[in-house]
Amino acid sequence: MVDGVADRLGTVEKRASMGDRSGRAKLAIALLTALLVLTMLFSLASGASDASAFAVMRDWLFPSLSDGSALSARDRIIVYYIRLPRVVLGVLIGAALAVSGAVMQGLFRNPLADPGLVGVSAGAGLGAIVVIVLGGTFLGPVLALFGIYTLPLAAFFGGLATTLILYRVATRRGQTSIATMLLAGIALGAMAGAFSGIMVYLADDRQLRDLTFWGLGSLAGATWTKIASAGPIIVLALIVSPFLARGLNALALGEAAAHHLGIPVQRFKNVAIVSVAAATGASVAVSGGIGFVGIVVPHLLRLLIGPDNRYLLLASALLGASMLLLADAVSRTIVAPAELPIGIITAAVGGPFFLWILLRKRGILDL
Repeated sequence: MVDGVADRLGTVEKRASMGDRSGRAKLAIALLTALLVLTMLFSLASGASDASAFAVMRDWLFPSLSDGSALSARDRIIVYYIRLPRVVLGVLIGAALAVSGAVMQGLFRNPLADPGLVGVSAGAGLGAIVVIVLGGTFLGPVLALFGIYTLPLAAFFGGLATTLILYRVATRRGQTSIATMLLAGIALGAMAGAFSGIMVYLADDRQLRDLTFWGLGSLAGATWTKIASAGPIIVLALIVSPFLARGLNALALGEAAAHHLGIPVQRFKNVAIVSVAAATGASVAVSGGIGFVGIVVPHLLRLLIGPDNRYLLLASALLGASMLLLADAVSRTIVAPAELPIGIITAAVGGPFFLWILLRKRGILDL
């Protein structure tokens, strides 16, 4: 039986890595890498300042130039202390949300799993809101103990608790019900929203303004301190994700088949859940609610390069980072000099895309 299951997995991975699909995946990854570099330069050069991408590159390569073709002192401050932290944070969060979506979809074995749709982001947001509102009360010693890491850790534990509850409710005898998962996610999101509402009610005017803008999702206010608080958690989760690829491929055959292939299924699921919760929690803590990245990016890439997670996870990280930077550039320029919350942009694009997935896979509504 073990040999038969191994042959099945070998056949699946061989088909996923042969011919055009393997070449297409590698080409896509190379193109996505180039796209990310161009998007980062575009994001650095976009805004009220007239600094161009060429001037930014020239300042990097020849910082001693002073003939006016490189950055002025004012533009250098804008680029390196305002835009560059925002770009770095956007890359980290976009990659984290996209990879989290891909891992959740592989873990639950359905295309509708997404941290934002099934309540994980709401749970992470609740953890962050509790710290923001109650940080000056009895949680003061906790803030003093963990410092800048308090908010990401609180969001991580909120997202972890929500993910564990969701998995326990939606999975029965090794099979995950899509309908149960979606309904449980709605219920968990509603519960987290209710408790978040209580926290908002207790907030003062300054906290209320911050929470309102934060809840819509934004990269505004990105600083190197925020990157230092959430970045290590996100980077660690992203480093773990490639090691999940083979296990996710095996889970596509079912948990029993993955077990016979030598995958420690329960331990693997625990690592995957913690990884998703860590990446989502840290992202929500510093950027607020940015939805639909985790469902749009992996689904587009599956249509392009197939479901092999050995390619899909890396490609998701690259495309997720690029898409979030582009959405951020739109949010900064569409109503300039004001700024539109980035969560509105991703929802405006992701909502219709989600409906398209439902219509394309109409049969899932009957489960």
